[in-house]
Amino acid sequence: MKRYISILFALVLFPLLASAQISGRVLEADSNDPLPGANVVIKGTQTGTSAGVDGTFTINAEEGDVLVISFVGYTSKEVSAEDGMVVTLEPNEKVLGEIVVSTKTVDIARARQTPIAVSTISPSEISEEVGNLEFPEIMNDTPGAYATKQGGGYGDSRISLRGFDQSNTAFLINGQPVNDMENGWVYWSNWQGLTDVASGIQIQRGLGASMLAVPSVGGTVSIFTKTAEKEQGGSVSQMVGNDGYIKSTASYNTGLSENGWSASLLLSRWQGNGYVNNTSGEGWTYFAAIGYEPNDSHAFNFSVLGAGQWHHQRSTNVSIRDFENFGDDGIDPRWNTNGGTLNGEEYNMERNFYNKPLATFNWDWEISENVTLATSLYGSAGRGGGTGPRGEYYFNSSIDAYPFSPDWDPDEDLTEHFIEEGDGTGVRNNDGTINFDNIVDSNQSTTSGYTGSLPYQGQKIGGDGYSQNGVNNAVMMRRASMNSHNWIGGISKLKAEVDNFTFSLGVDLRKYTGYHYRAMNDLLGLDGYFVSGNDNSRGQIIEPDLTIDASPFKDTGLTGPKIDYYNIGFVNWQGANGMVEYDNGNISAVLQGGLSNKSYQREDFFAESGNALSKKKNVPGGYVKGGVNYNINDRHNVFANAGFISRQPTFDGVFPSFQNDVNPDLQNEKITSIELGYGYTSYNLDVSLNLYSTVWGNRFIETGFPIGQGSSGTAQFDDVDQRHNGIELETTYRPISNLKIEGMLSIGDWKYTNNFDATLFDDNQNQVGTATLYTKDVKIGDAAQFVGSIQADYRFGDLSVDAGYRHVDNLYADYSITEDAFKQPDNKGALKLPSYGLVDLGSTYRFDLFGQSASLRVNVNNLFNTTYIAESNTNIHAESGDPTWNGIDKRNFVWFGFGRTWNASLKYEF
Repeated sequence: MKRYISILFALVLFPLLASAQISGRVLEADSNDPLPGANVVIKGTQTGTSAGVDGTFTINAEEGDVLVISFVGYTSKEVSAEDGMVVTLEPNEKVLGEIVVSTKTVDIARARQTPIAVSTISPSEISEEVGNLEFPEIMNDTPGAYATKQGGGYGDSRISLRGFDQSNTAFLINGQPVNDMENGWVYWSNWQGLTDVASGIQIQRGLGASMLAVPSVGGTVSIFTKTAEKEQGGSVSQMVGNDGYIKSTASYNTGLSENGWSASLLLSRWQGNGYVNNTSGEGWTYFAAIGYEPNDSHAFNFSVLGAGQWHHQRSTNVSIRDFENFGDDGIDPRWNTNGGTLNGEEYNMERNFYNKPLATFNWDWEISENVTLATSLYGSAGRGGGTGPRGEYYFNSSIDAYPFSPDWDPDEDLTEHFIEEGDGTGVRNNDGTINFDNIVDSNQSTTSGYTGSLPYQGQKIGGDGYSQNGVNNAVMMRRASMNSHNWIGGISKLKAEVDNFTFSLGVDLRKYTGYHYRAMNDLLGLDGYFVSGNDNSRGQIIEPDLTIDASPFKDTGLTGPKIDYYNIGFVNWQGANGMVEYDNGNISAVLQGGLSNKSYQREDFFAESGNALSKKKNVPGGYVKGGVNYNINDRHNVFANAGFISRQPTFDGVFPSFQNDVNPDLQNEKITSIELGYGYTSYNLDVSLNLYSTVWGNRFIETGFPIGQGSSGTAQFDDVDQRHNGIELETTYRPISNLKIEGMLSIGDWKYTNNFDATLFDDNQNQVGTATLYTKDVKIGDAAQFVGSIQADYRFGDLSVDAGYRHVDNLYADYSITEDAFKQPDNKGALKLPSYGLVDLGSTYRFDLFGQSASLRVNVNNLFNTTYIAESNTNIHAESGDPTWNGIDKRNFVWFGFGRTWNASLKYEF
């Protein structure tokens, strides 16, 4: 145990603004420790700088000028400029302060002013605690948040907020929306580099403070990144971690030139074998920013952020008894059913690869002392996808490597398939891993030569659906399902301050094109793949030189031959919004509203031959929300907010069943929310208490369901309603100057509010029946409804040690509401999973190295190697006599959380 616990790593914030005549120092009031990176700005101007690693700063100001001193997590101060000044800031984790971000289009919530529930994660917490965790996991200690690693591949994590998944939580990077324009999802593998460049995170729960009409049902997560740094210098860091994880990072800032130019660069590379077996991966993070400030009225910033990567996955469902039977000793959370070897090297049937560079141009214009215009233009071109098996391999017992998924048969797991039935003994080794060499041999030995009219006579051709002329369907190959896109957008906000009022008007424009298709990636020993299923073609054979590499930096097949399907989604967005805010110091009130139009169009190049391009569908939407905060005195405040959102449906809701016909029953989702809050702040204690109720209704849901003999149908639901009520408590206590204790409690009551009817269709879109689903008062699954945590941070001069404990309860399985159990009025509802508690430990040591600042950091996560279920993909309730693990039927397909992991890093700044 001791080898995992040591001193190491630190935060060295990037400086933000230019240096000049007045010198001073910024310290933390409690400990007198320096606050590196604290912002120092001349009030009413864009002129400013940031404190260095020892808290010192210089700024081009004159004595008597009013300086605004701020730092993320501390209460800002206004002081009179004086050479040699020392400024101390009081901690207040509920305040984001006047953080300098890359654009003023960002809507920042401020404690005791903005009437919403909000939590802030500072740059130091991100830099020190995230280590080799997934980015969403840094938010696990904030109320209402529940993040897991899902299958456990690098970047495969997800997060829920107040019981709403990622597609119903708004994610903004410097004020720009990043939720997928078609389905609302966020893929964290696309944003691996955020841990390197993030300068703060603000979790605005509920309606949030953003003026954009984004899908903030659960809340808004606003992520701030660095901008072009204004002080010359750089840094290098090296991280190592469990299972061969290595990450190297280098950054450099040119500093601000005399004519107002500055630039910053960052490059980072990571690689690792993965905690889960056969989930290796690697990637690059790149960031570049150029800033230009010709005068006090204008500021320009151009930046590019990207994180190209590939990683093997564990997305095929695994049952509890699989984790037992194929583990080394009892439950093995590392077990992966997808992986094996090919030619002596790791090979995984499921491999994700993606590169999504985001380019942003920001212009902040201070038109007058009280009027500003902030404009942000952005563009992204995402390329990549994920691989999986192709071919009817399940008809060939020698290569039938995979059981059916739980949607088909919850009893058919790998144990049943491999051990009890004896299938696949040639394709899987005794430890359950896949022998892909045997798959290659079987593909070749069972495939005769092609005899058709195409010029491939005698070659070994595989297929899926077409089985004439020697084409063999009973083979296994690896295809790539691609989801690429082009996305451009613009945000502009005009803001005016008049006495105690602030008025804002904004526009939000987006244009999105999503490319969805499949391409062949690996023929696994065959000479070609016969493409069928394209209504516009009699067939085509894909040769090895027409396959694509599963790499984000190579040809992803956008202009090459496609298989299985190829369609394009066109989504455009036009939005306008406005805000009126009143603040007299004691009372602040805000009223916001917005209108938007979202247009949808679908083009299909494989199916829909008589209706290749759909009609364009325009769907209006909008929102109105408002709130009031009252500062009772310097310590106590209360607030309330309420709002209504009419949110446009997802792309699949407009074009159900992957067809080009517009849904005739199309309707907007209706979200209503109300929240009450109380805050207390003092020198050594901060308390925040929130009560909320959110109703999400009028939803359309489409999902697949089995109809027998390997065929699937679809079920369509209208008017699905659910209510999320909850209480959230967040505290920070500083009993002595070098000790900080933080606590959090989140209690939810999330459930469906009614029963509803489903219309069932077969795979030819023929209606095959209806069913009533009895879901009234059934708990919402896939996110914990009770979470409590406590953390302590103690400083011994240059050394600090922090530890935290998080307890999770009332976690229910994820489930499909098409399950047969919900057709019965007396069903058992959602399966409750076992509670669990985790302990994390970390330590930081700051020191001088060669006359420069350096730091070391070590993190140990899940210190006591606790075995726990993080989420379940099935909802099988145990009956008397059924084999169970901690009371859970072993047939359930679950993801166990990671056991003990660690990372250590060294950072040096020059």
